[in-house]
Amino acid sequence: MAGRRQERSTETEQALKAAARRVFAERGYLNTKITDITAAAGRAAGSFYNHFASKEELLQSLLKDLAVEGDSSAEAPGHKSDFTDPEAVRYHVEQYWNFARRNWPVLRAMNQAALVNEQFAQMVAGYGAEQRADIADHLDGFPAAGLKLPGSVDASLAMMFMATTGVLQAIEEGGLELTDEQAVDSLTLFIYRGLTGRDMP
Repeated sequence: MAGRRQERSTETEQALKAAARRVFAERGYLNTKITDITAAAGRAAGSFYNHFASKEELLQSLLKDLAVEGDSSAEAPGHKSDFTDPEAVRYHVEQYWNFARRNWPVLRAMNQAALVNEQFAQMVAGYGAEQRADIADHLDGFPAAGLKLPGSVDASLAMMFMATTGVLQAIEEGGLELTDEQAVDSLTLFIYRGLTGRDMP
């Protein structure tokens, strides 16, 4: 009995998270109410508070899920860790592009929450810093290759992430039309040139 009760609780929590992603995508984080989420999940309004104290806490839980997914993608086959190699740049652009594409409603919700909530602003800043720190060593080979970054390691990686996110945002908002393959190819060329000053071989 206790096992079945726990199973139902887990199912409800996952249903609320999935519904939140859908509603955030449709309405945006700031325009979403808790009752919108419970209605989309097909759950009673009161059930929300058995799992989350607030909409902010639900978003924090979604952010933790993203961190776990991001850690697992770093262990995917084909990983290369030297950005003097354009294939390594392409691998990371493609991995991040696919990750951000899948999770755009949550990433956008995080940025919207950060506009009105200082705690979320700090979380978004910390999340970005962790992403950059995770791949900072991918630039270690630049001095030996005679290459000079356009800025500090952190600034150079920030430009990489911001370029990718900016293109995705333009596509998601309908201001730019590119297939995923076109976006990845173009971003790889742009970022590789920007980091190394070289054309793709």
